[in-house]
Amino acid sequence: MEEKEISQAVIGRLPRYLRYLGELKDEGIERVSSQELSDIMQATASQIRQDLNTFGGFGQQGYGYNVGYLYDEIRKILGIDKEHRLIIVGAGHLGQALVNYTNFERRGFIFRGIFDCNPEICGEQIRGITVRPMEEMAGFIRENDIDIAVLTIPKTSAVEVAKKLSDCGIKGIWNFAHVDLPVPAYIQVENVHLSDSLMKLSYNLSSVREESEADRKVDGNGQNR
Repeated sequence: MEEKEISQAVIGRLPRYLRYLGELKDEGIERVSSQELSDIMQATASQIRQDLNTFGGFGQQGYGYNVGYLYDEIRKILGIDKEHRLIIVGAGHLGQALVNYTNFERRGFIFRGIFDCNPEICGEQIRGITVRPMEEMAGFIRENDIDIAVLTIPKTSAVEVAKKLSDCGIKGIWNFAHVDLPVPAYIQVENVHLSDSLMKLSYNLSSVREESEADRKVDGNGQNR
């Protein structure tokens, strides 16, 4: 059967579904309707049903969704029902913060190694993981069957490091460097631009501010709204 292409917008909403379903599981709730999910997530019930129907539905009319079953199925769809082994390239503040964020492990993302080009910090430990020199990276990836590399390094060196990673057989790169990586198509790259997110927030704040100012001007002129 021909596989249908799933939009990135739908895929992007799946982690949010998983997060809320996890909270319902923790509260001991066994069943939830699309309308109840809608109220929790501030999304329309029809959007939720449409998204889940993309992968088969999982619900029954008049019954809703089994929380535990749907949670497990979304985990399978996202590929986090199995363990992923990661390395960090760049042991600066961001790299250290990511290693210390224990919630990744709950999702099956396990940091196995940390690498840096600064000899002064090589040998130090971050949450029990030794910082290693870049020269050891290729062998470590192959010996430990690493799936994903996380780049928290300046963009000036990111392209060169990405090439080395592709030569080592890495399957995915979580890229925090502000540069596009010219890697083979079989390597999946997820770019994270923190400043882009802040600028989006700034735009939304500006839009709200402009709307508020426009409302005040109208009200100040004595016009009814």
